[in-house]
Amino acid sequence: MKVSAVVISHGSAAEVAESLPALEPQVDELVVIANIPGSVPDGVDAIANERPLGFAANANLGVARTTGEAVAVANADTVAEPGAVAALRDFMAAHPRCGVAGPCLTYPDGSPQPSRRRFPTVGGTIVRRTPLRRLISQRRHLHLDEPAPTRPVEADWMLGGFLLLRRAMLDELGGFDTGFRLYGEDIDLQYRAMRAGWERWYVPLAVVRHEHRAETDRRFLTRRTLWHWRGIVRFVRKHPERLRAL
Repeated sequence: MKVSAVVISHGSAAEVAESLPALEPQVDELVVIANIPGSVPDGVDAIANERPLGFAANANLGVARTTGEAVAVANADTVAEPGAVAALRDFMAAHPRCGVAGPCLTYPDGSPQPSRRRFPTVGGTIVRRTPLRRLISQRRHLHLDEPAPTRPVEADWMLGGFLLLRRAMLDELGGFDTGFRLYGEDIDLQYRAMRAGWERWYVPLAVVRHEHRAETDRRFLTRRTLWHWRGIVRFVRKHPERLRAL
């Protein structure tokens, strides 16, 4: 199985300088997208956007420039540990209905990052996006109420910071929905994958370090928070049946 990679840089050339040397030897071809000027180091061949695009649009742009049967779509703030892509690729190759394979994400200090999650519910979304999150635990949503898996397990959805995606699935679904600017596009893609019969698997043998800033989890009213709420509204409008999932 040929694996391509798309790395999307939203601003930090230093992140790209650390991410690419770790990822490039693990894939068959690599496309870098500079979403804004100065977001990649000098000498790196990249697609430079004339104006910033959302994550979904950038991901689709990169996927269209690649040819692999599977595409690793990655943020520039991720660093794939040796063998990470091979573990995801081998699992996907052995499971024909695996459309999404996600790694074990860790914080820079090596501690686990809760990247495997359950599809959102109305109540859970209200809690996570309001001060109620300081009072009500979200452990079940993040699978923190169960032992960390040591073998691949199926997931509802996984954080889009680093995912291996099967091209056949992307072609069938029409790729990411570019109506999502930032936040929600990864949930929407994997929800549509689920409805189309594609499996989503968490593969803990694959380890990727992720500088996950989680800005919307620390502050309640920012531009990113508004983008997040817009993504939530779009998701619910597309999938109104989730309103029944209280």
